[in-house]
Amino acid sequence: MPPVEPGKKAPAFTLKDQEGKTHKLADYAGSPLILYFYPKDDTSGCTDQACQFRDTLPKFNKLKAKVLGVSIMDTKSKAKFAAKNDLNFPILADDAVNDEGKPDPKVAQKYGVWAEKSMYGRQYMGIERTTFLIGPDGKVAKRWDKVKVPGHAEEVLEALKQL
Repeated sequence: MPPVEPGKKAPAFTLKDQEGKTHKLADYAGSPLILYFYPKDDTSGCTDQACQFRDTLPKFNKLKAKVLGVSIMDTKSKAKFAAKNDLNFPILADDAVNDEGKPDPKVAQKYGVWAEKSMYGRQYMGIERTTFLIGPDGKVAKRWDKVKVPGHAEEVLEALKQL
């Protein structure tokens, strides 16, 4: 499934965060939402990205925007990752598995960020690092594909100011 295009309605979701609290897209209706998908908890790039959003959160809050991170790791992994890095926003576990016990992330698929990847000649399925800025109307206002981590949170902040 291709990534959700700007101007389209953001797909609904219901996922648990690092504390086991359930979050739904509908909970954020009426305010901007930064929904970012990242490959894996506790890797260098994903940690840098989460820490950028953590450090920029007061600026997002001033604009009444919320931040949610999503990956396929379970809530236990999320709790450890959040505690280790003092994360001050929810990170959600899209941790469904198929009959073979392999990841089958429903939300990542709906958003079109669950894709075939390649590393060292090995093909596998994984999350493409992607960020969605969802407007107060529930539509995708902007999408960043194959995100380069340095400076990304500030880039999202600038786009938010344009909403």
